[in-house]
Amino acid sequence: MKYLLLLLVTITGIAQANSQALPPYKQYKTIPSVRLLSADSTGWELKAKLQKNKPVMMMIFSPECDHCKHETEELIKHMDKFKDIQIVMATPLPLKEMAAFAAHYKLQKYPNILVGKDYAFALPAYYGIKNLPFHAFYNSSKQLISGFEGSMSTETILKIFGK
Repeated sequence: MKYLLLLLVTITGIAQANSQALPPYKQYKTIPSVRLLSADSTGWELKAKLQKNKPVMMMIFSPECDHCKHETEELIKHMDKFKDIQIVMATPLPLKEMAAFAAHYKLQKYPNILVGKDYAFALPAYYGIKNLPFHAFYNSSKQLISGFEGSMSTETILKIFGK
């Protein structure tokens, strides 16, 4: 009986350790409740700004990252294919750099793009980010489809959304 109890405790401990190894986004599978700052320092709640019945692509980026810059250029070039996808671009880097990045790419002119600074540094921990850009894809019900670290082609992103 002692061995059975020990085995049960060991199995439970291993299962809990494995579940804790997963980043929170893979455990909860929903868009995180975070506040972001716009370029003008206005704070806003992410979930409140999302459009209903539209899938979401979260892109965590660095304004200094060449891969992030290239991917942003590709998104803009093919924006007509993304008109039905809400794109959230968030960075934990300084607001001034984020604002310059958004202004350089004229991101404010695209109604389906939200750009914000993660001033609480919540997103890197939530997504377990090791490389940028980081992508998280959500369906129109705001449930996780998948996540990916690194650059992605426009075609690959659209395939994830079934387009």
